[in-house]
Amino acid sequence: MESLRLPHKMTSRTASWSALTLGVLLICLTSGGCAAEEVDLKARIQRVETNLLPGPGIVIQGKPWPQATLADRVEAYSVPGISIAVFKDFQVEWAKGYGVLSEEGGEPVTPTTLFQAASISKPVAAAAALSLVQEGLLDLDEDINQKLKSWKVPENDFTAEKKVTLRGLLSHTAGLTVHGFPGYARDRDIPPLVQVLDGEKPANTGAIRVDITPGSQWRYSGGGYTVMQQLLIDVLGKPFPKILRERVLQPAGMSESTYEQPLPESRFAQASTAHLRNGKPVKGGWHTYPEMAAAGLWTTPTDLCRFAIALSQAFHGRSEVPLSQDTVREMLTEVDGRYGLGFSVEGEGETLRFSHGGSNAGFKCTLVAWAHSGEGVAIMTNGDLGASLSTEVLRSLALEYGWPGFKPQEKEVIGLPDDKLAEYAGTYKMQPTGTLSIMVEDGHVFADSLYVVPGGRQRVEIFPESETHFFTVDTNAILTFQRDAAGDVSGVTLKLGSRTREGTKVDVIRRLLEETR
Repeated sequence: MESLRLPHKMTSRTASWSALTLGVLLICLTSGGCAAEEVDLKARIQRVETNLLPGPGIVIQGKPWPQATLADRVEAYSVPGISIAVFKDFQVEWAKGYGVLSEEGGEPVTPTTLFQAASISKPVAAAAALSLVQEGLLDLDEDINQKLKSWKVPENDFTAEKKVTLRGLLSHTAGLTVHGFPGYARDRDIPPLVQVLDGEKPANTGAIRVDITPGSQWRYSGGGYTVMQQLLIDVLGKPFPKILRERVLQPAGMSESTYEQPLPESRFAQASTAHLRNGKPVKGGWHTYPEMAAAGLWTTPTDLCRFAIALSQAFHGRSEVPLSQDTVREMLTEVDGRYGLGFSVEGEGETLRFSHGGSNAGFKCTLVAWAHSGEGVAIMTNGDLGASLSTEVLRSLALEYGWPGFKPQEKEVIGLPDDKLAEYAGTYKMQPTGTLSIMVEDGHVFADSLYVVPGGRQRVEIFPESETHFFTVDTNAILTFQRDAAGDVSGVTLKLGSRTREGTKVDVIRRLLEETR
């Protein structure tokens, strides 16, 4: 095992990216083949770094894919630092840090830099809860109020119909409120866990309560994991960070990780600063999360890979650390909403994939693993736009390693004559507010105001896949044009992600007004 680092003076983020290698960890399977394998691995890493497909992963059939470098994309997303670890054949193959811990500082990100795992805290905490089930201290399907001592789930009409269970907490089917937690600035008072559960000041989220029948539907609930945190504390009579250290972190070899909140001052130098969408640091460096099970893990991509490897090994019956084969297989079985007991799960058989994303203030991260083949990746960033960056990195890795499920989506563009394209041009009044401008230039169609970026309105090219449907390659926008009874283009429906907006062409509005005079 070797750690490589190119020394250089970093005076800006651009300078910090001039050297591609910042704290690379290489693992050679045999000492005899290390040199040749290292050369191949360096080439593989370089391909990953230079083969990013910007945007949502849409490419035009028959056209070269646009390629971007990792350095280019971190600049585009204002993410000062990113750390990546990849495992293959149940071993960490490489880990590498890029950029800086803080935009204000300049210390480089290395494979041992700590990031907040955000919601990836949940599956790690779920493993601890399942270890208690293995020992008979908890039952997945019993009423958790039978074991809670310091606090209990308030009873109501919904709990009279069905009780809250550990299975429900871990699978987000317990009917509990509070989707997520914003955390607390480091100069604010931190509420005890019971006050978080009851939504009492200084807690900054509402009371965690059952407001739908448990088991009736899947609904993401960080509140449910916070209840699970209290459950483990009450059953074992220990602080939550100690429970997780003893039951998961140490057995899985996660030596850099901790659930301590606030983070001990002795580890500040190892920790990355959180950054806002504009690249500026979060006040105080980061937020504190007393909701440890839901969002409180500090860790590294390498440690997250070790956790995923431990589960994959146990899935095959090769290990019982930190869980047995039966427990891991139940953990990775869908309960509802493509979610198991702590992880999102997709595919089956050889393609079974378990994953989780994370989003804390100024930190975005992802963990993806394939149970059968023992491969996957953990990506951690210190910027609020890091989720989009992580998606692009994951897509590049999937192309390099042949991972299923992350291939770019190919779309065919049809040819339309200039006179036909001209019919779409104009200004559309959108509901509830705003306008959308469609322009035609040299046989190309452009739209502005599809989304807003720092600096103003964004103009993007839109491509026809039919006479009514247009798409973009750098956003996930779909535009559907409507025609009136006379056959003229009269309106547009803009679908951007989960949002849909309707618009009417301004000249159509004018004509209608004139007809009513």
